[in-house]
Amino acid sequence: MEAHQHSPDSSSEECTVLEAAPSKNSCLQHAGKVADLYCSACECALCEDCLPAHEDHPKVALSQALEQHRSRLKERLGAVQSRLPQISDALSLVTEILQQLNNQRASIEEDIQSSFEDLHKQLDVRKSVLLMELEVTYGLKQKVLQAQIDNLTRGDGDITATCTQTEEALAEEASVATLEVEHELEERLKELAILRMPCQPEENDQLDLVMETDGLRKSIHNLGTIVTTSAVASQSEAMGTGLEQCIVGHPASVTIVTRDKSGGACKSGNAILSAEVFTPDGSIVDGEILDHKNGTYEFVYTVPKEGNFSLALRLYDQHIKGSPFKLTVTKASEVEVEVSPSTTTATNSAANATPSTGSSDGTKRRGKSPGQKKKGSKRASSALGTPRRKTQNPIEDDLIFKIGTKGRNKGEFTNLQGVAASSSGRILIADSNNQCVQIFSNEGEFKSRFGVRGRSPGQLQRPTGVAVHPSGDIIIADYDNKWVSIFTCEGKFKAKLGSGRLMGPKGVSVDQNGHVIVVDNKACTVFIFQLTGKLIAKFGSRGNGDKQFAGPHFAAVNKNNEIIVTDFHNHSVKVFTTEGELVLKFGSNGEGNGQFNAPTGVAVDVNGNIIVADWGNSRIQVFDGSGSFLSYINTSADPLYGPQGLALTSDGHVVVADSGNHCFKVYRYLQ
Repeated sequence: MEAHQHSPDSSSEECTVLEAAPSKNSCLQHAGKVADLYCSACECALCEDCLPAHEDHPKVALSQALEQHRSRLKERLGAVQSRLPQISDALSLVTEILQQLNNQRASIEEDIQSSFEDLHKQLDVRKSVLLMELEVTYGLKQKVLQAQIDNLTRGDGDITATCTQTEEALAEEASVATLEVEHELEERLKELAILRMPCQPEENDQLDLVMETDGLRKSIHNLGTIVTTSAVASQSEAMGTGLEQCIVGHPASVTIVTRDKSGGACKSGNAILSAEVFTPDGSIVDGEILDHKNGTYEFVYTVPKEGNFSLALRLYDQHIKGSPFKLTVTKASEVEVEVSPSTTTATNSAANATPSTGSSDGTKRRGKSPGQKKKGSKRASSALGTPRRKTQNPIEDDLIFKIGTKGRNKGEFTNLQGVAASSSGRILIADSNNQCVQIFSNEGEFKSRFGVRGRSPGQLQRPTGVAVHPSGDIIIADYDNKWVSIFTCEGKFKAKLGSGRLMGPKGVSVDQNGHVIVVDNKACTVFIFQLTGKLIAKFGSRGNGDKQFAGPHFAAVNKNNEIIVTDFHNHSVKVFTTEGELVLKFGSNGEGNGQFNAPTGVAVDVNGNIIVADWGNSRIQVFDGSGSFLSYINTSADPLYGPQGLALTSDGHVVVADSGNHCFKVYRYLQ
């Protein structure tokens, strides 16, 4: 308080100064004192009265300290502000995931409602059938018994009446007058004595109901399962030598361990994983993912050529830890191997690089041997070449044109797979990794494209197969969404079918009844649906039997309404009736005429000839309706690299998805 007192003769200017607000650098400990130093040890400003207490502490000028503090504050402000875009992106991503979760919930709720409504309808129908059967059966038995009762009643009445008349006649005195009546009664009694009456029951009273409900109740109790996992990409990791290096043409594997947000290992399977190996030229080598159902997965792939690659592993469309990985692919050293007549040297072909949708399959692919050789050196890969003229019998069909390069724009593709051709002169391409369908004219002119990436109805996650319904609707097999979507010819979503039944639909086709044929690559089953979604029939299971499949890919329908299916890992083509009865099987593993190294696309011409895309041998073969080899389409001018879907255009040409070259090609076809 003494600092504010002044003598009566103090100048007005001095008074003004003393009454002014404290300096912005005033000492916080000593009022009226100005701080001009800063104690670095105590992190506080010092005036001259503070110095004794901080005599041994390091000190700097206050102005310098303020400047340093301001600089650090700005730096930290910048660091924090730089997080805002990351937080904004994360917010958008999580919001999108939540929206997709909401959409999935709504979709599953709709599926549950429709499934149980369908079951209710089927139960009501069965109830009505049983009640009708009961009435019909009862009516037949009741009619027999009632007729017997009527006969017995009439017989009883006739006998009783005749006996009564006879007794009355006998009670009277015999005379000439009664003689004629008695004679008539005698004849009537003779007839009644020998009259055959249905005295034994002509029907029984059995009406039982056998209702085996225990198994049904158990099935209903276990009907349906909500499948999910708590795995997140940011915590999940991969391990194995296949992360860093592999040998050309030899299968390599990577183990993926899924973890939850806290880093805890997930114990269940069914996570949505995808894996791709990007080659130096930009093409993609997919592989197969084996779900061990315990939270771990194995990705098996084969790379057809050497170089530096990138291996991308995604969980729910997000890269896991360390992804994408740098992968080095080298050639195996050539080693002389002595082979006895009973020994075969297993040399893996580069054609064994498995094309897949890159999602969990539950099937592990194995390397295949090309046959017995004297040297263990790698032979030229059939996946990169075309059949030789001297060993084949080519017909002079030529490439008319090709459309596409690697990319995401119109007329560009990334892992195109399914192909369809409409009667209106359109070519449809399932552009798998671009999550869309692109439409062209028969002359290759781009017309339109549609498709939005996502896991909700009307969105596409990994379209692999495409077909055109006679109504004009476009039918798309969505491998990762595990359903088939139906769009109008303008690309507007109408409905989906197979949800809850399909595991990994790959190819689709339409039979002569307008039914949708779905080839389920994962389930190794062919499904037949009505366009409404009602399941008509299904056949097939995993295996190498005549009625079994190992990774079936595509299907076509011939004029007899028989279904032709390419059996990828069984290296064959199989023809079935719509009831699933095997009609024909042809093909074996190899490079000769009529042999396959993993067949994919298939089509049928007007003469019933079957055209097959031979993926591993990178060629197109033609067979007659009985499966006998006819020829192959000459592709030597611009070799194919892993052809997938195949179709016949409305003007009679062959269109094929040249997946490895990121384009589709149209060839002349001589029917």
